[in-house]
Amino acid sequence: MKALAARLPYALIVSCLMANALPARAEATRYELDPEHLTIAFLVDHIGYAKVLGMFRAARGSYSFDEATATLSNVRIEVDTQSVFSNYAKRDQHLKSADFLNTSEFPRMVFTAAGAKRTGDRTFEIAGQLELLGRSQPLTLAATWNKSGPSPIEKSYVMGVSARGSFKRSSYGMNYAVGNGWVGDEVPLIIEFEAKRK
Repeated sequence: MKALAARLPYALIVSCLMANALPARAEATRYELDPEHLTIAFLVDHIGYAKVLGMFRAARGSYSFDEATATLSNVRIEVDTQSVFSNYAKRDQHLKSADFLNTSEFPRMVFTAAGAKRTGDRTFEIAGQLELLGRSQPLTLAATWNKSGPSPIEKSYVMGVSARGSFKRSSYGMNYAVGNGWVGDEVPLIIEFEAKRK
């Protein structure tokens, strides 16, 4: 018993030293999308002649990212569907109608993801859900972490990302001109943004 008692202080000291030697657990930092450096665009085929390029001019979002481990979590991006713009006013009004986005009833389109799979040094596969027209369907984005660092323009730490994905609009009940092939069903997405660390 005396020998055991004599060894206990030594064991406690070793345990404390080992605990202090373990690397500190990294913590994720919250980022918010910078609306001045945010592009959410889409392409839609028109009767096979060419693709129409459109975009949403109002959106917001945030996510958590641990730069040390490249771990992404808690992604949420909200898009104002009323902000759709295709550089032609008559077409924009049609896109806002019940044939397409039905913006009066569904003013928001929301993408959420709990996390991401790392596919390379700076590439990720973000498997999430896209809520559109009252329906939620899986959507996967292929994202590239372009750069992180202090902004040379603003007093903030900035992260830049490029992401691509696509979805079928018919999956959300947006069936206008799908059957006759006049308007493409597959909608490629183009997302470019800078986000500020909070």
